[in-house]
Amino acid sequence: MKRLIYELSESVRIAFAQIRANKLRSALTALGVIIGIVAVTLMGTAISGIDTGFQNSLNMLGDDILYVQKWPWHDVEDWWNYVGRPPITPELATPLNAIIAQTPNSLLEIAVPVAGRGTTAKFNENKVSNVITFGTSADYSRILNVEIQEGRLFNETEDASGRRVCVLGYDIAEALFQGRSALGQQVLLNDQPFLVIGVLAKQGSFLGLMSFDNQAVVPLEAFRKSFGTRRGAELRVKMKDKNKLEEAREELIGAMRRVRAQLPGERDNFSINEQGAIKAQLDPIKSAIAMAGLFITGLSLFVGAIGIMNITFVSVKERTKEIGTRKALGARRRTILLQFLVEAVSICLIGGVVGLLLTYGMVLGVGAAFPSFPADFSIGLVFLSVAVSVVVGIVSGFAPAWGASRLDPVVALRYE
Repeated sequence: MKRLIYELSESVRIAFAQIRANKLRSALTALGVIIGIVAVTLMGTAISGIDTGFQNSLNMLGDDILYVQKWPWHDVEDWWNYVGRPPITPELATPLNAIIAQTPNSLLEIAVPVAGRGTTAKFNENKVSNVITFGTSADYSRILNVEIQEGRLFNETEDASGRRVCVLGYDIAEALFQGRSALGQQVLLNDQPFLVIGVLAKQGSFLGLMSFDNQAVVPLEAFRKSFGTRRGAELRVKMKDKNKLEEAREELIGAMRRVRAQLPGERDNFSINEQGAIKAQLDPIKSAIAMAGLFITGLSLFVGAIGIMNITFVSVKERTKEIGTRKALGARRRTILLQFLVEAVSICLIGGVVGLLLTYGMVLGVGAAFPSFPADFSIGLVFLSVAVSVVVGIVSGFAPAWGASRLDPVVALRYE
């Protein structure tokens, strides 16, 4: 064991002596590994960021919310079985809540009706288009998964009376009032006056496609008077325990069938949606992107490994006589093998460390330029990169090192 430790330490000393003696060649050799590590770690960071952003977007839908809607959140081939379904109306929430209240040990807490449509918001000369306006009940506060930054949500009296009050999303309030308080101001939603009583905290966008800050929430009765509910609505049902999703889903299906007075054997004329449906559709796409990205970036690391192998072969050729001398003096094959293997691994490790430092700087730059992108340079990525560097060094340096250890000392001493 002592001999092995001595041989290893001596190999490290020789390796760094050779790297110092051939600085330019070593730097150019390490450059391939640097580029490969930067490419792989950047791709890993990007994939991690995309995954985090994807999960954050799903969390905005609420992992404890079930959505009762006419259409499912996935493509359907038999669309004719869905198009004829009766619409989901806000009135269905009342009997559904009654069934939930009567069910012993129900896994469901409350059903809240939500109707929506696109509107235009105005305040004086400022105008915002494509505002998603939701009409809902005062119980919306029980399923709201975002804080109210300023003001409050409307109460039951305002809801029942259909008072024209609203709670604005963060971006709408910023665009209309430009830093001033929105509370107590009157905005026009499709030219209908609404009094601002609250502003939601900033949430971000869903998968970068739909902003959750571009919305306005108004009482359901006020929504009916101003916009109508001909397009139907949805019911958002809060679960008591999100870890019992399937059981809660089955309970909700049974309750909705009772509300709709469906007979046994009849096909459901509604859909129960939840964030898992979107995740199931997008996970294969996300995995394919990750695999393709890592494969492409891995090619650059493969090119770097070829460079390490090539330069190690050159080093063996240049030092053939030295190898013969050392073997003639009693050096073992293992000693020669370790010498060149450690040299290859050392170059890869230097390249890996430099590549990590460059990647860290780039990630900081991306974070500063695009604060909304969840770039995460994890400690796990550091260990993975170091491990990859060592593996690349061993794999690329093994063949030349093995060849050096197998040289005949007599032939090596005569090498010119």
